[in-house]
Amino acid sequence: MNSCLELPSPAKLNLMLHITGRREDGYHQLQTVFQLLDFGDTLKITPQTTPDIELNPPLPGVPLENNLIYRAANILKEYTGFNGGAKITLDKKLPMGGGIGGGSSNAATALVGLNHLWNTDLTYNELAKLGAKLGADIPVFIEGRTAWAEGIGEILTPLELPEYWYLVLAPQCHVSTAKIFCHKDLTRDTLAITVAAFLERGGKNDCQPLVETLFPQVRDAVEWLNQFGRAQLTGTGACVFAPFDSKEAARAVLAKLPKHMQGFVAKGVNQSPLHQSLPRA
Repeated sequence: MNSCLELPSPAKLNLMLHITGRREDGYHQLQTVFQLLDFGDTLKITPQTTPDIELNPPLPGVPLENNLIYRAANILKEYTGFNGGAKITLDKKLPMGGGIGGGSSNAATALVGLNHLWNTDLTYNELAKLGAKLGADIPVFIEGRTAWAEGIGEILTPLELPEYWYLVLAPQCHVSTAKIFCHKDLTRDTLAITVAAFLERGGKNDCQPLVETLFPQVRDAVEWLNQFGRAQLTGTGACVFAPFDSKEAARAVLAKLPKHMQGFVAKGVNQSPLHQSLPRA
């Protein structure tokens, strides 16, 4: 069995999020663009011969059996019949409920890392199908490419986008994805567009007007960031972002951030730092 791995669990931004309909099972049909970032959490994974999955530190308010890392490890064990375990330590930097993929990315990193350490030899495609059972955003982190997504977010087409620098603001509120998607005032009838149309004209986030109405902290962050660029919500929120041509330009705006706001600067990347960190066979 391989020794321990320390792997990045990168954030993502939704550069657009169009909701084009709702399926009979309650899931929403959407079109989105996932932009991976070079910033995120870190997972340290150590395989164990005993079957237990140990996870530290516990996430506040999240029971172990609901933790996506724990669920990802167990779904891989069940699928492959592997009878060992692992000790997983999470260094958490990404805000929960921020719409930047923290939990989904953690689950993806756990699946990719454990697949390597346990020598279970699943392909990324197989891992992505397992991950999709836990969350629609997980496959993009497993495939590891900035991508155009359709369906419920699991049908991916890799994109090569300009690698802008982003200033991401993290309002101090937790936005529940489930509550936003269930809300009666959410726009669900945006007309589908093509990749070419997005590359030419960009897109919008159909969740943004609703989230700004429900969460004044998000509205305030958008208004402040709009002074320096086009501020936009990512996912169902709460984080908002704006692109900049250079790290220096993004950091200059970050330096002006009011004391009651928090944020970080990260680079958009077309290939995931997770894949670049895996040991070569």
